Amino acid sequence: MSGAPEVRAPGARRQRDEGARRRRPTAPDGFVIVDKPGGWTSHDVVARMRGLAGTRKVGHAGTLDPMATGVLVVGVGRATKLLTYVVGADKEYTATIRLGVATTTEDAEGEVTRAQDADHLTRDEIVAAARGLTGDVMQVPSAVSAIKVDGERAYARVRAGEQVELAARPVTIAELVVGEMREASADDVRVLDVDVRTVVSSGTYVRALARDLGLALGVGAHLVALRRTRVGGYRLDDARTLDELARTPDDVPLDVMPLADAARGTFPVYDVTEAQERALGYGQGIEAYPPSVTDDPDQTVAAIGPDGRLVALLRLREGKARPVLVLAVA
Repeated sequence: MSGAPEVRAPGARRQRDEGARRRRPTAPDGFVIVDKPGGWTSHDVVARMRGLAGTRKVGHAGTLDPMATGVLVVGVGRATKLLTYVVGADKEYTATIRLGVATTTEDAEGEVTRAQDADHLTRDEIVAAARGLTGDVMQVPSAVSAIKVDGERAYARVRAGEQVELAARPVTIAELVVGEMREASADDVRVLDVDVRTVVSSGTYVRALARDLGLALGVGAHLVALRRTRVGGYRLDDARTLDELARTPDDVPLDVMPLADAARGTFPVYDVTEAQERALGYGQGIEAYPPSVTDDPDQTVAAIGPDGRLVALLRLREGKARPVLVLAVA
């Protein structure tokens, strides 16, 4: 092998470096409502969105399990600062619960721990049991949740063969509506697959809801399908699949929901004047907004400027509307 140095054409390195740096133009700040596909983690979606948005500054609000599909709110650029507030929004799901079989993970991926016929259950019994699970309740989270136990995620301990017991926590099940019911057979057990629609507070585990419905009916149960249809004011109608997003031409920035529109999906809106916008831009408080904006003194409010831009997020403090997050710095 010759030890002579490699000779390159003039400008070759520059062309190579420019090619390596070439990527999709950076998307503007805003939200993208993604219809998450099954089999993908929420982190997988964020990784894909970083490439599509041309920036690493991408995050999501409200994790979905790999088996679940539906609404995943993704923030790009400065919109990532809004995600903390979106996480606490209520959520709506459609799901299918299999009555008659319980599993270690409370979904179809776990090992069966209990199996018994459930085809004797009537619709009236199932509706009554569902009604008993609604309202403000104490729910024991799913053992395969991301809650930490002595510094380690609960799901990791379960997959390692440990028995994990988590403390019950308050949640709100605003609705649990029973839809279609279908008889089926699973490993010689006569089961019932029940479609439900539910509206729940942040922190509620739908797989735990499936588990509890089975317990209330005296049979095992687990989740076989889950689709999130709404997070706060963001619905499936607003969502696009990753395939649809990927069709954006390489030289065109990804289309996003502007910051102001993103804020309108979560917060009450206070339309501020130019003088108020300037004061907020300096981090100063302004006159308290009227009760017509919100009658909840603890509610976070979006301040929208005369030009339609999102100026800041506000909270009432000491008689004034004060910024907790400034987006339009003076």
